[in-house]
Amino acid sequence: MSSREDEALAQAAVTALTGQLALAPKPGLPDPRDLDARATRVDHSALRWSAKALVPGLAAMAAAARRTGEPTPGLRTELGAIGRCTEHSVGLAGGGHRGALWALGLLVAAAALNPGTTGWEVAATAKRIARHPDKRAPRRPSRGSSVSAKYGAAGARGEARAGFPHVRRALDAIAAARKAGATEAQARLDALLTVMSTLQDTELLYTAGPLGLRHVQAGAREVLEAGGTSTTAGATALAAFDEDLRTRAWSPRGSAGLLAGALFLDSLPTVVSSRAPAVA
Repeated sequence: MSSREDEALAQAAVTALTGQLALAPKPGLPDPRDLDARATRVDHSALRWSAKALVPGLAAMAAAARRTGEPTPGLRTELGAIGRCTEHSVGLAGGGHRGALWALGLLVAAAALNPGTTGWEVAATAKRIARHPDKRAPRRPSRGSSVSAKYGAAGARGEARAGFPHVRRALDAIAAARKAGATEAQARLDALLTVMSTLQDTELLYTAGPLGLRHVQAGAREVLEAGGTSTTAGATALAAFDEDLRTRAWSPRGSAGLLAGALFLDSLPTVVSSRAPAVA
């Protein structure tokens, strides 16, 4: 794998992130309706702009994995250092994407370690990286880790150490919706709702508590049980769910980052084929 291929993986990851941002309506999450930021208090244009600042860091993570060649403790520590520098760069560009950076960084590194493998195999390799501790991580607890400890939620680290089960569920949901005839946007929204229906989102636990989390999970399940976003009943349920979360100012951000991870893994066959040399 060359530096050009590292860049291709990074670009694919950012394309997945901006693809997630482009979906609408996303219950409680920034989407193209929020150009003036009145609904979610997050400027959608700024999020799309700052996503571009992830590319150098993600390419560096791919290069570190390629150079190391194995999911070692040293690689985990290096990825953590690159991630913290990338967070700073993204902050200067407008901020956001912290959860997505964690998921995409591990998945990009795993894809670089095992080029040409399936999304599920990449997730399994990411699990092997994530199981190692980051020895240079700041000692102070993050908000997410504090909430995880308080409520016993897996959190972002637990999700990675389990091999990104919600990313894998999102991949399955996308495939099932496409097979059923849904549009690409509908398939992706169904995948988002699939994640939201079971994820123990630490952001939601922080802002809404356990009852709020269960309320959001139930709302996502209601849309899916109505037939998903491609049906009239499902679309009606989605609109009501979206209005409810926006009124409450509850934002299931963890689900959005994991959907971006799923979209990245879904794109890998295309990324691999675009890197393959032409046959004479």
